[in-house]
Amino acid sequence: MKGIVFTEFNEMVETRFSPEMLDEIITECDLTSGGAYTAVGTYDHGELIQMAQALSDKTNTPVEQLVFAFGEHLAVRFSVLFTSFFDATNNTFDFMKTLDNHIHVEVKKLYPDADLPSFSFDDSDASCLIMEYRSSRGLSDLAHGLMTGVIRHYQENITINVEHVVGKEHVRFHLLAQ
Repeated sequence: MKGIVFTEFNEMVETRFSPEMLDEIITECDLTSGGAYTAVGTYDHGELIQMAQALSDKTNTPVEQLVFAFGEHLAVRFSVLFTSFFDATNNTFDFMKTLDNHIHVEVKKLYPDADLPSFSFDDSDASCLIMEYRSSRGLSDLAHGLMTGVIRHYQENITINVEHVVGKEHVRFHLLAQ
């Protein structure tokens, strides 16, 4: 998993909780990296899960809720760091449909070793976008949070219904325009 995900997770923990909290969870986890991340490095996604679990234990907040909140945080950060992706479309549905055929292609150019989730879409109903998420990492809560953040970015009234097809590895998101 690319380091930017880790550096942003650390930023979220420092901002929403405290720098001390970040130090505590890094110290408590058995991280191969030692908790030192660079945005362009590549790290085991298990470290993110370990840190989220440690944060959950310390804050009595479910891991799923923390990972979802992190997804929302990432959407905001990505809209600032990668403005051109967000400026290329003017609504959530169009943005989401660029994930695999545009955004992930560009990410792969920069980071050929990136292991990205895959998405497929059904947009046969203009008021509903069905997104199929697949990833062996099972970070569908992160994807859900990212989607929610994108909806907020475009200031649209869209609800998301989540259908677990195979655990958190294969999830169908139904984005319903109101």
